[in-house]
Amino acid sequence: MPDDSMWCLVMFDLPVETKTQRREASRFRHTLLDWGFSMVQFSVYIKYWPAGGWNYATINAIKTYLPEGGQVRIIALTDRQWSTGLRFENAKPQTPESEPEQLMIF
Repeated sequence: MPDDSMWCLVMFDLPVETKTQRREASRFRHTLLDWGFSMVQFSVYIKYWPAGGWNYATINAIKTYLPEGGQVRIIALTDRQWSTGLRFENAKPQTPESEPEQLMIF
C-alpha cells in the first residue's frame, strides 16, 4: 500500500473580498499549477504521485505558501479510490480520468 500510486487532492476556500486577498488566492492557485497540479474544479486541484505514499516535499512546499485566512485541505487518495469516484457533467455521468502518462528519461 505505501508504494501504490497516489493522488494528492488540494481543496481550498480562500477569502477574495479585497484586492490583496484576490492576489494571494491567485498566487496560491498559480503556485499549485507550477508544482504540477491540475485544476479539477474551481478551488480543487490534484496531482498524481506515481511513487506512492505522501510526498512530504510537496506538502511542506504547500505549507510555506498558504495564504492568510480561508481554509486549505490536503487529502491523499489511492489510485483505486480516485478511479472509483463518480463524476457528472451536465447531469450526465462521465468516466473518471485515467492516470497521466509518465515520461521516461534515459
